[in-house]
Amino acid sequence: MKKRENWSWRGAFIFAVLGSAVGLGNAWRFPYMVAQNGGGAFLIPYIFALLTAGIPLMLLEFGIGHKYMSAPPIAYRRAGKGLEMVGWWGNAASFVIITYYGVVMAWAINYVVHALNLSWGEDTTGFFLNFLRVSEGPGVLGRINIPVLISFLIGWIMVVAIVYSGVTGVGKVVMVTATMPVILLIVLAIRGFTLEGAAAGLDYYLSPNFAALSNLAVWRDAYSQVFFSLSVGMGVLIAYASYLPRDAEIANNVFIASLADAGIAFLAGLAIFSTVGYMAAQQGAAVADVAGSGGLGLAFMVYPKVINLLPGAPFFGVLFFLLLITLAIDSQFSLVEGCIGAIMDKWNLKRSTAVAAVSLPGFLIGLIFVTDGGLHWLDIVDKFVNSYGLIVVGLVECIVLGWIIGPKKIRDHVNGLSEIKVGGWFDFCVKYLTPAALIFILVYNLVIDLKVPYGGYPQWALNVGWVMVILLPVIAFILSKLKTAGEADEYMEEQN
Repeated sequence: MKKRENWSWRGAFIFAVLGSAVGLGNAWRFPYMVAQNGGGAFLIPYIFALLTAGIPLMLLEFGIGHKYMSAPPIAYRRAGKGLEMVGWWGNAASFVIITYYGVVMAWAINYVVHALNLSWGEDTTGFFLNFLRVSEGPGVLGRINIPVLISFLIGWIMVVAIVYSGVTGVGKVVMVTATMPVILLIVLAIRGFTLEGAAAGLDYYLSPNFAALSNLAVWRDAYSQVFFSLSVGMGVLIAYASYLPRDAEIANNVFIASLADAGIAFLAGLAIFSTVGYMAAQQGAAVADVAGSGGLGLAFMVYPKVINLLPGAPFFGVLFFLLLITLAIDSQFSLVEGCIGAIMDKWNLKRSTAVAAVSLPGFLIGLIFVTDGGLHWLDIVDKFVNSYGLIVVGLVECIVLGWIIGPKKIRDHVNGLSEIKVGGWFDFCVKYLTPAALIFILVYNLVIDLKVPYGGYPQWALNVGWVMVILLPVIAFILSKLKTAGEADEYMEEQN
């Protein structure tokens, strides 16, 4: 059998996993979730969700990737007959994310330039909408936005250059791209702490409201944040674990990566809300009114307004948007690598061929999000792939690995390599607690979306989102039935 690529050293693997997990959601979603869901009290359901869903699912994916030494489809194929489509399902969802994630990175690249002279002015919301030339709705695509297109192409060139270099090259790159966000966040946080009003911003961020813990929505948000932040269900962790040496430590890596991800998300909140507090003090407004919404609004509308007020504003503006670029590029190339690994293992392709097979269609489909109507479609696609596509993949993983393959098989493999031994709690979480939490999230999201159409979009546009969710398993099933290269099955022959 062809020798499989390996990480050059253990640290490269941990940095790569961190790079995949620590994404844009850490910078804008987690701080807002904390602030809106009980402040410091939100950390209780968040940590509970991390221990009962995030870490068990990471252990599952690390375990199956390492045990069967393959990217998701072939790993599941080797784990049990007829299970290959489960791996393709996660890869299909990842590919959808690939098509639009690079567009957000393209916005950040443009904003680095805008930060040099604060060209967004005082009306940062109007600037953002004008910069994207946002159309009146998803039915109006309009023209290609040339500045965004150029940055989108630059982003894809960087991603392709990284993944083309193979696991060894990725290992070298992530040492920079995974540590740079932490350095930038520390700089921004220290600067924020020195500003007038920082204490009010941090109080809004962390002041505990334990009454919020009785709200089911808070627990839904905690589990959702953990699930999305750790990149579970996307196939990335399985692919990355498959590149580990045979005697590699597993459990320690899971705990290091998951706790570090949570810590970096917490640090992002300190940086964001200390400076938001400064803006509130300057304007004589409440922090809650200044913070506005999470997501894109916080990053591209609220924070530029905060930057305007900072001494040395251009410098800190460039730092912030460099932060977003480094967060985005790690997540983007990890998703691409997961898909590349899948088709390399399935059809025994050269890496260069696999890179082209994933990157070219990913770039071309992504052009939809570079149009005047692109923001609407990015919002819709992101909503459905995260709220339904990935959640269902995680649920199917729990059912397959918890009830068909059996979690003990994965646990025994992990324990045989790890200093930290995983106990029976892992089996309980995989079989009962984690799937129950994922079902809760699915039902909760479904009830809300059926009551009120998401984002006020027309039903036909939302139906596109539903069709995409339905097509993911269909595409996965078709891919699983295509002929597999003979070499992909040599592993099983060796085991037998």
